[in-house]
This record gives sequence, structure tokens and C-alpha cells, in this order.
Amino acid sequence: QVQLVESGGGLVQAGGSLRLSCAASGRTFSNYAMGWFRQAPGKDREFVTTISWSGGSTYYADSVKGRFAISKDNANTVYLQMNNLKPEDTAVYYCAAGWGYGDSWYSKFAHEYEYWGQGTQVTVSS
Repeated sequence: QVQLVESGGGLVQAGGSLRLSCAASGRTFSNYAMGWFRQAPGKDREFVTTISWSGGSTYYADSVKGRFAISKDNANTVYLQMNNLKPEDTAVYYCAAGWGYGDSWYSKFAHEYEYWGQGTQVTVSS
């Protein structure tokens, strides 16, 4: 059974930092890109960032570029380092995994991800 389990969310003041983790298990994730998406109350789910299976390719939403950093290790865990957090970053953050055409593939489109975690709440106070 495939599982993606996020952790590391919480309450932080504006300007602070958090590090989210996503542990993937239940299958071999070769050539799977990993992505982070978020959904704020009353809004649609939006793309945050993605990383290819090789780790050599990343892509960020303009709203987080320069503040967030995605990385991964060799044990099917992906991280999201979030710095200089703003109240508008408040959302439930979801980790996702999607199969790609090679180890450099990644996507910003939610429909291209087949596995999703349950989400972790990030709240940024002003």
C-alpha cells in the first residue's frame, strides 16, 4: 500500500521558518517526481514546488521562489524548507508523487500526480 506521510507543519510567526518532510513508502519510486501543493481555506489547491526523481531538476511557483527550497534524499523522503514565511502561506500542504518519463521529469500540474498524502497544516501569524 502506497503511503505518503507529511510532517513538520505547525504555527509560526511571519518571517519564521518551517521544514516539512514527506516520507513515501509502499512501492519503488524510481522515476517518480515529488511535488508539494497547498490549499488555503476557500481556495483551490495550488502548486508550490516539484523535484525530479534524480533531484537535479526543480521548479517553484513564483509566490515562493527564493523563500522555499525542495530537496530529497535517497530514502524516498522529500523536504520543503520554508523561510521568511508570510501569512498568505497559511494552508494545508500536501505531498504528491507522480511517475515521469525519466529521472529528470517533473510537473506543476496536480492531475499528473497519482499519489497524495493527507496534508499537514501550516499557519503563519502576522
